[in-house]
Amino acid sequence: MPKQLTPNQILGEIGENAVRGRFLSMGFQFDGRSRLEAGIDGIAEVMEKGQPMARMIAVQVKAKDDGRYASETDDGFAYLLRRQDLDYWKGSNLPVIVVFYRKSDNSFYWKEVSRDSDQAERRLQVDKATDVLDNGSINRLAGLTVPKAGFGYYVPALGGGEEALVNILPIDLPKEIYVASTPYDGRRASAILLDGDDPARFDWSIAGGTFWSFHDPRTSVCSQIVDLDQVDAIDTVDLAFHDDVDEQNRFMHLLRQALRHQTRDDLNWSKDRKILYFRALEKDVPRNFAYESSKKKTDADVVTVAMSDKEEGKVSFVRHHAFSPRFERLGDRWYLIVSPTYYFTTNGFTPHSHPGALLAGKKRLDKSAALRGQVIMWHRFLTQADREAERASGGLFGVEVVTEPRLRFGEPPTVQLETRVPEDGWGGGKKKAEASDQQEGLFA
Repeated sequence: MPKQLTPNQILGEIGENAVRGRFLSMGFQFDGRSRLEAGIDGIAEVMEKGQPMARMIAVQVKAKDDGRYASETDDGFAYLLRRQDLDYWKGSNLPVIVVFYRKSDNSFYWKEVSRDSDQAERRLQVDKATDVLDNGSINRLAGLTVPKAGFGYYVPALGGGEEALVNILPIDLPKEIYVASTPYDGRRASAILLDGDDPARFDWSIAGGTFWSFHDPRTSVCSQIVDLDQVDAIDTVDLAFHDDVDEQNRFMHLLRQALRHQTRDDLNWSKDRKILYFRALEKDVPRNFAYESSKKKTDADVVTVAMSDKEEGKVSFVRHHAFSPRFERLGDRWYLIVSPTYYFTTNGFTPHSHPGALLAGKKRLDKSAALRGQVIMWHRFLTQADREAERASGGLFGVEVVTEPRLRFGEPPTVQLETRVPEDGWGGGKKKAEASDQQEGLFA
């Protein structure tokens, strides 16, 4: 019996060729992969005026002859990804998009696939107004290739966009670390402090029978867990810049504990997601944080209550501003990398059972202005105690009013970019950027 190509094979080849032609017409390069591909049909390369930029996007093509997509309306449609495809794409070192091609009306739509395990969704929501694959989507596609990981990502400035903010804060460390011997491990020491009458504190590290902290344990509740006659003060630089990797990791742990202690009055710690988020003050009540931005006084709704569209007076979810803290040693200095994100609860206190879809919906709306503003806001929050202390001292230099050692954070650095990242490359179009919190619920 002679070999025969199936209609699906032919349609797939037609779809890939059509998508390749569309990318070429937009000024992109497009290289198809071999028949051995397992979930990526081709690689699109961003070009600027015919010059390849070495910025790649992995493309999977979904072609259909005619008919409607699932849940298709005049405004959009949904597409459910296969779980094995999603697991495959999560390991990609390139941004991944799915392009939907329909032969009957020669339509092209595209959608990015989230590779973040905290916000990855199987169901893609395609907007026919903003997700068309044409020249209007060039900037958004190029924006996908902007690095947002590593030691810090660039947050393009408003306006001209030549100056960018980097989401790293230089740290001024306390001059001394207190080192003491202890008969307890970390778990037993924590239990002793929790069983005591005084409020427990955990801005310390215990490993191998040795206690580290930036504060003197003899003057706090930690006196219960150390040998009081074996406490020494050591120059911080001797431990902060140790060549041994284990010692560096232990110092990073101490920094995390110190940060959590400094922010304990306002922020909660999510152990599962390893993020700090603004604590709600009351059930189903929003919270605001006022601060000075780079040019003027402003404020942010750091706890937002979203009401249900379906049931009047019912809270749909509560969104908390949050960030993932990461400490890195760069050269002869330590830095805090601030990665803004969100935490969701049902009433301000109970964790939401399905936060992934809400987080992805909000992330889609965040563009450079939102990211830049959040980095500035977190810097102002982390330094507010220092500014209040300076005002209390009358602004006199050299007057120490903070009685306990603490981490101090410098301004996030700026860099000059030769090429501006287009504003619409950070999210949906204007229509989506102006969407309300209630619209986020559509993606839940």
